[in-house]
Amino acid sequence: MRRRHHERHRTSNVAWLRAAVLGANDGIVSTASLVMGVAAAHVSGQSVLVAGVASLVAGSMSMAAGEYVSVHSQADSERAELEREHHELQTDTEGEHKELAAIYVGRGLDSALAGQVAKQLMAHDALDAHARDELGITETFKARPLQAAGASALSFAVGSALPLAVVALSPEAVLLPLVFSTSLLFLAALGALSARTGGAKVGTATLRVTFWGALAMAVTAGVGMLFGVSG
Repeated sequence: MRRRHHERHRTSNVAWLRAAVLGANDGIVSTASLVMGVAAAHVSGQSVLVAGVASLVAGSMSMAAGEYVSVHSQADSERAELEREHHELQTDTEGEHKELAAIYVGRGLDSALAGQVAKQLMAHDALDAHARDELGITETFKARPLQAAGASALSFAVGSALPLAVVALSPEAVLLPLVFSTSLLFLAALGALSARTGGAKVGTATLRVTFWGALAMAVTAGVGMLFGVSG
């Protein structure tokens, strides 16, 4: 009896991981930066919290809409390519067979074997073979607009809620340093988690995320101080 081979690859996580990490990172950075900029302008803690909540809501909707439109455009392009490929398979089967065989020759097979492989794969599912090997469209990496939009909106809201919780619990006198330091910790944890999930180097991902987050928060806080002083 043949044993089925089961092997999990991290590449299957790429689609949702990209949207989730992007959303959470934007949620932490944008909301923390906003509340720090507002707080640096010497307004009340309640006003800082209201601004943060508004950032959470607006950012989540913006992320969902932007991701949906972007990924839907990709899905439309994929659909158009598949329709064109389907038409070519119906009208020029021999030409499509030669095209697929040439792809396999380019990958290292000799001409005879490449022709046999192309013939058998096209007999099984011609459109799937051409979608995968000619167009690079697979089920794993297929565009899913709703999934991407939902992951982005939810992850943004979760990321945004972290600095907001710090704002709600912090005394006004130490709000700025607490939001800054805890947000860096949140970003470092996010970078480490995304790196481990995707199989990348944890140190590099963590440093990259925290550096740009720190820069964004510092610049925004500086702008808030400038307007607070001038006001």
